[in-house]
Amino acid sequence: MTSFFSGASRVWIVLGAITAVFHIGLIFYGLVPNLVARPLHMALILPWVFLYSAKTPLEWWSGASITAIGVAGCVWIALNQQMLRNQYGFLEDQFQVVLAITLLLIAMEGARRMIGWPLPLVALCALLYGLYGQNIPGEFGHAGTPLRSFLGTLVIAEGGLWGSLTGVSVGVVAIFVIFGAVLNAGEAGQGFMNVAAAAAGRLTGGAAKVSVLSSALFGSISGSASANVASTGAITLPAMTKLGYPKRLAAAVEAVASSGGQIMPPLMGAGAFVMVELTGVPYTQIMLAASLPAILYFLTVWMGINAYAQRFELQAVPEDQRPSTRVVAITSIFFLVPFSVLLFAMFIAGFTPQYAAVIAIFAGVAVLFFDATPRMGLRQGVARLGDALRAIGQQVAMIAAIIICASIIIGVLGITGLGIKITSVILSGSGGTLWPALLLTALACLLLGMEVPTTAAYVICVSVAGPALTQLGLEPLQAHLFVFWFALLSTITPPVCGAVFIAAGMIGENWLKVALTAMALGVGLYIIPLAMIANPDMIRIATNTTGALIAFVMVGIGLSCLSYALIGRAGWLRRTLLAVGGFIACFAGAFLP
Repeated sequence: MTSFFSGASRVWIVLGAITAVFHIGLIFYGLVPNLVARPLHMALILPWVFLYSAKTPLEWWSGASITAIGVAGCVWIALNQQMLRNQYGFLEDQFQVVLAITLLLIAMEGARRMIGWPLPLVALCALLYGLYGQNIPGEFGHAGTPLRSFLGTLVIAEGGLWGSLTGVSVGVVAIFVIFGAVLNAGEAGQGFMNVAAAAAGRLTGGAAKVSVLSSALFGSISGSASANVASTGAITLPAMTKLGYPKRLAAAVEAVASSGGQIMPPLMGAGAFVMVELTGVPYTQIMLAASLPAILYFLTVWMGINAYAQRFELQAVPEDQRPSTRVVAITSIFFLVPFSVLLFAMFIAGFTPQYAAVIAIFAGVAVLFFDATPRMGLRQGVARLGDALRAIGQQVAMIAAIIICASIIIGVLGITGLGIKITSVILSGSGGTLWPALLLTALACLLLGMEVPTTAAYVICVSVAGPALTQLGLEPLQAHLFVFWFALLSTITPPVCGAVFIAAGMIGENWLKVALTAMALGVGLYIIPLAMIANPDMIRIATNTTGALIAFVMVGIGLSCLSYALIGRAGWLRRTLLAVGGFIACFAGAFLP
């Protein structure tokens, strides 16, 4: 644990504190102009993006230079926001042109340093299309936009860097990232593990089921498959291998379970909050709509473990390694208190999700000062708070760098009309029918998700495919949940499967073996989005509870049959019948009146 008083980390703790205070303060300040809050949001993340991970003097000095220029540019925009509003997205002089180009380059370079080349390259291609697309003949050309209007719309108006996606990052995502960082700094993670071990440890395949439950619980606050694997996997992977589980199965269980964190309410990662902005559907409704599909996903993994238990001797967690009832009760308090405050504030008190999260953050900070004995420790609490503040700076920067870079792409789609043209291609390529359009969209999500993070893949795909799907009869929330789920496919699907790579590396197994096992265990990730379309009542639990539960049961039976067909030890005829029956149960809603 990092000491709050260590000189080397004090600067980053202070910067993390400034980041936390700024974003929490926005909830209480009242109306802050977007051209003030959003540029300052970018200014706060730049030191974390360019300096925090610098390893060589060259990286440090180049990062310091970029940070200084970027912060100065963002602050200039915030200070001159009234003047810039009156320009209506048109750059008036050469200084503003240079500033716009500089901030766009810094945004792309920031994303490159945080997550690699693919997303910045897509943004660069989008910019080149916006600048030169008028030279492309035919349908995919555009009329052209004057350079100063094009760059101005992206940088001094709210059509690019400071668009609605960045607004979501500032006003909602950052708050829930702060909440997650505070929980992770204390005993909440161990509480998740203890509850999972107590609930599932004694069952057949208990060690694997502990991984499923703990990853579902932890993933609901981390929102990152990779972070989930690295954290819970450090405990669950050695436990499974010690009990004799095949390495490929242990790694696959962890990768699949961890991938479900982004679809598990109440937090669901950054994507759910972006969905609020894009659909206009309140967050609480999205959370309710996503709950049954998320439960089905983890139920499918659970049934897959049962099927594997027919082939391997999957032992329970030994009794002496399971936590006592007292330990479970004490450690569960560390996540139950903040979560209870969050849910009470949202559903009972009727506060906005952001305001509810702020109250839950204060509750989470309070429990940092207690341990599992349980005793209060001031020094320990301050040290944990320091760790939380550093994590806040890192995690807000990671998500903001992705969203700000993705905002460039969305801005160009809007300026040039390319999104409408791609929508038209999807409609014509599908012959104007829904299911071919769904499959085309799913393929696009898979391909894009292999190159960019889930949130960015979702945003880009739904911007071009969402309108086509709604024109073909889907409700907006249906279309967005469908795209969001398929954007997750790349976490376990070769050739690029981040969660699988990490789990395989941690356990020392061939990644392709792990990926194939993960695809069988995670069959729900491929089927449930389609089942949500065939059984639309499944996401209408708030308005049609009976219909939602019937759809839930039918799809659950179908997915269980598919798991046993893929994994179980039955003969080929029985497995074929199970597969056929499973598909019928999953998609019966498409054929019923």
